[in-house]
Amino acid sequence: MTSDPLSHLLSTLDFAWRHEPPGGPALTDIQWRADTCGPGSILFFQRFDDGRSDAEVFERYLAASPFAVLVTNRMLDCFDRLPFKGIYVTRADAWPQVVGRFCDLVYPLKTAGLRFIGVTGTNGKTTTVKYLESILAANGQRVLSVGTLGVSLDGQPLATTGFTSPPQIELRRLLFARQDQCDVVAMEVSSHALDQGRTFGLPLMNAGWTNFTQDHLDYHGDESAYFAAKARILELIQDGGRLYCTSPELAGRLAALGAPRVPVETLDAAPLGPEAIGAKPFLALEYNRLNYALATALADGVLGPGPREDWRHLTPVAGRFECRTCANRTIVIDFAHTPDALETILAAIRTGFPGYRVLTLFGCGGDRDRAKRPLMGAAVARHCDHTIVTSDNPRHEDPERIIGDILAGMPREGREVVVDRPAAVARLFDLLAQRPPEEPWVALIAGKGHERYIDRNDRKTYYSDQDEVERNLRRLGWT
Repeated sequence: MTSDPLSHLLSTLDFAWRHEPPGGPALTDIQWRADTCGPGSILFFQRFDDGRSDAEVFERYLAASPFAVLVTNRMLDCFDRLPFKGIYVTRADAWPQVVGRFCDLVYPLKTAGLRFIGVTGTNGKTTTVKYLESILAANGQRVLSVGTLGVSLDGQPLATTGFTSPPQIELRRLLFARQDQCDVVAMEVSSHALDQGRTFGLPLMNAGWTNFTQDHLDYHGDESAYFAAKARILELIQDGGRLYCTSPELAGRLAALGAPRVPVETLDAAPLGPEAIGAKPFLALEYNRLNYALATALADGVLGPGPREDWRHLTPVAGRFECRTCANRTIVIDFAHTPDALETILAAIRTGFPGYRVLTLFGCGGDRDRAKRPLMGAAVARHCDHTIVTSDNPRHEDPERIIGDILAGMPREGREVVVDRPAAVARLFDLLAQRPPEEPWVALIAGKGHERYIDRNDRKTYYSDQDEVERNLRRLGWT
């Protein structure tokens, strides 16, 4: 290897295994995607147990990439097919530390001048971070937010990443590029990110944990491993900080694991008067008042406690209880895509819209936890007068097979299947149009929320529930 800084760092780190062919180009950059590499790139390739063989991984990602050096977290059976590449395998559990050393070299952060706040949880991360962003920005803070909706600076969208929490190198790259433009970084922290060390080295002043329910078991394997991954957010909180949550059960479960390294404080739903609810109808839902309580507690850590009316600065969050009202018909678009999220939003609708009948359209994503599908079906059936089961993001699965899994949790009456999602939305509007105009209905279109695509067979085709709602409103003359 030549004596460039990246090569020097490679030579000084302790690896479990290495292959160093003589010579080689000067190393110029670090990448986490094989298709972005150049001849001087170090490719950091984190291998997971995803059912694919090393041979498949080699052909799909490594064979055609021009990288100079490969760093992996485990031995791969394809190393003999890379005879002229430098290859380094990290020691067990050392992956985030090794990647972090290279990020420190290429994308150094001025962490002393920034305040980092993280929010984890099965549901509510996006809403809580967006509420926090609005509160801080209204009080003079420059806020960079990172999450499911992408990257924003002071509420203005900058980029989408395709991740709730971007991979470690990508996250450090975007933080490095914007660190001089912000005072606070507010970010969603997913269980995948915590398990894979994507947020390693980011010092959280405080953090929030919204809730914990079944999800992502296709990745974590079981519920206890999923919880353990979430609990690793405690490791990121700095001395003097604390973890806020809104679930006594969650706090009790953390305590049962042993004394947390930082205090855990449980919050109640924020009490809000008629003026706030009238101005911000989404705060009529208890879970949004819980998200608001988390956001205000996290904002207090930056601003200091004080008599603020933070609710005045909130705006609806894309794909989270987006409403259109036409006389006695209220159409709601929401990202709810887990059993608990559907249970929570439908219970909130029943409470917030007394006397209304409820119609729900939903589906389940493919290549994800199959066990949650009948549970989602059961949650919807408990609360709805009628249900349309449709397709969501089938990915590599047959949409009808996914729907069959959902139907296993539902009674036969009060449901119908329309596989094509645009046709399902049209059917929802036709059902509403058939009912007497004086009969009040809430129609929930769940699962896609802010997403603007259908993901099938490695291809994302443009699709928007919002567009379909507008199209059908015009079709029926309800605009």
